[in-house]
Amino acid sequence: MGSEIIVNVTGRENRVALMENGQLAELHISRGRDRGFVGNVYIGKVVRVLPGMQAAFVEIGLERAAFLYVGDIYKELIDVGDEDTCEAPLSKDEARSAPRVGKPAIQDLIKEGQEIVVQIAKDPIGTKGARVTTHITLPGRYLVFMPTVSNVGISRRIESDSERKRLKAFISKNRPKGAGFIVRTVCKDQTNETLQQDMDYLLGAWKKIQEQARSRKAPYTIHEDYGLVVGFLRDNMTDNIERIVIDSTEEYDKVDSFITDFMPNLKKRVQRYKGSDPVFDVYGVETEIKRSLGRKVWLKSGGYLIIDQTEALVAIDINSGKFVGTSSLEETITSINLEAVKEIVYQLRLRNIGGIIIIDFIDMDRQTNRERVYKLLQSELRKDRARTNILKISDLGLVEMTRKRVQEDLDRFVHEDCFYCEGTGVLRSRETLCYDILREVMRESARGNKSDTIFVNAHPQVADLMYGSELDSMEKIEERTGKRLVVRAMGHYHMQKYEVYSR
Repeated sequence: MGSEIIVNVTGRENRVALMENGQLAELHISRGRDRGFVGNVYIGKVVRVLPGMQAAFVEIGLERAAFLYVGDIYKELIDVGDEDTCEAPLSKDEARSAPRVGKPAIQDLIKEGQEIVVQIAKDPIGTKGARVTTHITLPGRYLVFMPTVSNVGISRRIESDSERKRLKAFISKNRPKGAGFIVRTVCKDQTNETLQQDMDYLLGAWKKIQEQARSRKAPYTIHEDYGLVVGFLRDNMTDNIERIVIDSTEEYDKVDSFITDFMPNLKKRVQRYKGSDPVFDVYGVETEIKRSLGRKVWLKSGGYLIIDQTEALVAIDINSGKFVGTSSLEETITSINLEAVKEIVYQLRLRNIGGIIIIDFIDMDRQTNRERVYKLLQSELRKDRARTNILKISDLGLVEMTRKRVQEDLDRFVHEDCFYCEGTGVLRSRETLCYDILREVMRESARGNKSDTIFVNAHPQVADLMYGSELDSMEKIEERTGKRLVVRAMGHYHMQKYEVYSR
């Protein structure tokens, strides 16, 4: 079974699901103002330069100022190496650490109040603003244009040496001086005319950006990337995609226009869904979302994963659960860990989890079994398009890894902190609250208030407990303080809220 792309539009929410072999592989969501901004180009104003961090904040018109690191400032074209041997251009992280002439400090490159052209490299995540760069990249269907990097990169997935040489020769001959291109995998076997058409389109887009930059004042959006649906098709549409199903007439028309311009041979694969049932229900996407996005994820064997996300990192714990195995304990544990590896990689991709990730495998005694689990993890991660870095299993059974994060992960996008526990996941117990209240009663009594009664307002469950199992404690407090204690149940109070006062 091949791959399918299912598109659902509900109000201001767009959802794109990539199905591989009948299983949900990726889910991307865009909602109104929470849509993705990666790829958009702005004229921004530098509002603050931080020499101690070698970074600056740039106002680009979003809710929070964007963050610009010194390594992402390209005032001059950067020489990224020998074009004849280069497989692909330097990543932003590599470019950031590449030698810079004189290594100028950020305060020598930009000043507060200065207007600069920047592009969003990472969407706002949590409380952090967007990350921007002055190194602009414009993706097309077949090529990615890099006006500030003099380099030609060829996708490593194009394996034919003759095809690589052909593509490199054509791009090198026709590219503008000082600019560069990345040749995408889908360029394989494309004609020179098709490549030239995509190149002309990208050069035209860059010309418009330059014209806007000269005529507009910051903050201003001078180039917006395609929306979620068309952008996803541009970056992911290959011959392996057998069908695109869209339940919105508006989005269908946009996709149809894009496919007609850039992939006319795939036009018949785009279908307009007109059924009465939600399209995600028909294709089983909704069920898979509910199964996969919980804190606990069950494995087929009966084991399960616990996925906990914090601001700094994601912790994944493997548990044996109901699985008891059939032979030795070591084999049982290894079997669970091997099964967990595939589900973990699937979850990372589906949830779009990025940053630091700690995986706590069940301890294995044999080094050979640890190697089996580690090699399988390496192998599965190679299927993930996001860049990852993985360290070997430690003596404690932990794997430390990183995965490139560009956008908000799916969990944080579809969930919000509990208004009751404020995201902690726990509440102070009713017993703890009772004793906190009794101590506060003692403090109130010690203040020397002449009133003979101390009032307590508390949640009904806490009040019931005080007049129940803690009644004896209340009577002792009354005897000790010589004051009457009156507890009143307040139905509208938060469980954690209480008031102690005299009048």
